[in-house]
Amino acid sequence: MTQSVVEYRRALHRIPELDNQLTETAGYVRSRLESFGLTPFSPIPGSVCAFVDAGRPETAAFRADMDALPVAEATGLPYASIHPGKMHACGHDGHTAMALALAEYAAAHRPELPRNALFLFQPAEETTGGARQLCETGVLEQHRVSRIFGLHLWPGLEQGGVFSRPGPLMARSSEVTVTVSGKSVHLSRAAEGRDALTAGTEFLRRAYALAADCMPPEEPRVLRFGKMVSGTVRNAVSGKTVLEGSLRTYREEVHLLLRRGLEALGRDIETETGCAVQVHLSGGYPAVWNDEGLYAALRAALGPDAPRTLESPALAAEDFSFYQKRVPGVFFFLGLGDTPELHAPEFCFDDEAVLPRGVEFLKKLLLM
Repeated sequence: MTQSVVEYRRALHRIPELDNQLTETAGYVRSRLESFGLTPFSPIPGSVCAFVDAGRPETAAFRADMDALPVAEATGLPYASIHPGKMHACGHDGHTAMALALAEYAAAHRPELPRNALFLFQPAEETTGGARQLCETGVLEQHRVSRIFGLHLWPGLEQGGVFSRPGPLMARSSEVTVTVSGKSVHLSRAAEGRDALTAGTEFLRRAYALAADCMPPEEPRVLRFGKMVSGTVRNAVSGKTVLEGSLRTYREEVHLLLRRGLEALGRDIETETGCAVQVHLSGGYPAVWNDEGLYAALRAALGPDAPRTLESPALAAEDFSFYQKRVPGVFFFLGLGDTPELHAPEFCFDDEAVLPRGVEFLKKLLLM
């Protein structure tokens, strides 16, 4: 099993693909599943699923994401990406390899399984939310899924350790785009214009104040803008400013409060400056919210092998949350130790030390 999971990961690492355009990746996954005696199927483009029928009334589902990132790899690994400008910089190759190894085990041990097993290899976690699209096909209901599990490789946590927590684990996310439209005139006639740059910077200042002051400090959230584009030339009043950022919270009511605050702020800036202000928040991903009852049950069942409980959630986002809207689910972090950060061109980890331990933990969930 150790050799297999590392072999799977390195083969996948060489062929990273983006979004739901996963021809080689899905083909590799499908071929491995077929070699285990399973029959793969694809509910949505770029997906591969497999059902291990143990004759049980309920099913446990296991999810792995397969897509990579538009990152030029700089690891120097002998099995580095052969696709220029694409890289498995978020560990999805490891997630997929562990799920394949688990499917191999499940297929060979059907009589021992307390539940059927459904394996979901999904596309587009990094882009449009492949989990949501997969859920909308009814695949969970069709296969009587009563619980779902997933995990993510995580730098900075003890190598090979499994970590999680009940309730919020990862953030509710939205991308925020603010478009300020003014009137551009030559600087010599500035009073006749409507300065979209000044209006945009004032929006930015007040938005940060809103995020800091509108609720108790112990309520985790982040609102930051990473990009601001304004104007055309130095000697003309800016006629347009665009701010791009992200909002992360955990509770829906907090997200809604901040959304309404940003929209009200836009109306205030319009009134004060005469510039038109459009505030748009994407639908984003819900919070990864681990089912408290299932979390308690698995801790009791696994005893000393249970995950270690994190004190606080992460402000990163993950579309595993869409599955948790349908059935009880728990998501985990698998520690990588001291490695480069996720999404970095240098991201790499000791797959021989980490992945087999991840598979052993998943097997315990399968047999729980």
